Amino acid sequence: MTEDLVDKRKTLLEESEEHKAKRNELNSQASQFARERNELNNATRQYVEDAQKNKELRDQSNNDVQSLKEKRNELNDKANTLFEEIDALRGEQGTGSAAQSHEKKPSAKDIQRQIDQLEERQQTEQMSKEKENELVDKIKQLRAELKDQEVEHEQNKEVRTRLIEAREYRKQASAIHAEVTEKAELAQKHHDLMVECYRKADKSREGADAKHKQFVEAQEAADAEHKQFLECQKQLRDYDKVLTGIRSKQKKVKSVKENKSARKEAETIFNAFKSGEKLTTEDLLKLQRSKLI
Repeated sequence: MTEDLVDKRKTLLEESEEHKAKRNELNSQASQFARERNELNNATRQYVEDAQKNKELRDQSNNDVQSLKEKRNELNDKANTLFEEIDALRGEQGTGSAAQSHEKKPSAKDIQRQIDQLEERQQTEQMSKEKENELVDKIKQLRAELKDQEVEHEQNKEVRTRLIEAREYRKQASAIHAEVTEKAELAQKHHDLMVECYRKADKSREGADAKHKQFVEAQEAADAEHKQFLECQKQLRDYDKVLTGIRSKQKKVKSVKENKSARKEAETIFNAFKSGEKLTTEDLLKLQRSKLI
């Protein structure tokens, strides 16, 4: 019976060690998943912060675009007013067929309005490279027409004075338009960066969620293994109590048997001593242990 219990205890101990090793392995995996999850969460936060910074920069650039457009339009309006005056003066000075010829030509104001509209399209619309090149060529053509009219108008002193002033307004407006284009491109750049950062944040957030799921699964499995390990430990303690009891009882039985045998031997020696037989030192010691003398 004792040997059977010892064998069962040995098997249970091996099972306990297996659960302990599996628990430790799963806890290690859970810790790794937790570290990876935390790294991804940190990356997500950083991507969101970067996206917010780019959003603020985009909005600032868009505000700059709006402010610059207002200044540009104000300068263009001043130039247009002067061109209207130039066209009026041209109409007053032209007569007969010459006047009719002038009337057929678009005014400087109309030409500039077309240029402004085309530049606005170039700045705001998405178009193919071929289409953009056509637009640029059209703007160049209109600018050439405008230049021709200006050369013609310069023959008149009153017209020339207004033309110089109008050109200065156009020059300033053109410089601001270049800033508008630059700021608009910068706004688009920050917008694209913002979108990319949010895309990366979504991806890393999905990765963090997946790692958290793996962490929870590993942790739950480790808890289950630990529970089984504790159960094995409890059973081992029960086996130890039983085996200790059995061994203690066996030891007592053996001791009683040994005492009986020693007592019987001592009585035989004592009877021989009473009969006058000579005793050895060992015989005397046995009598002393048995307390017969």
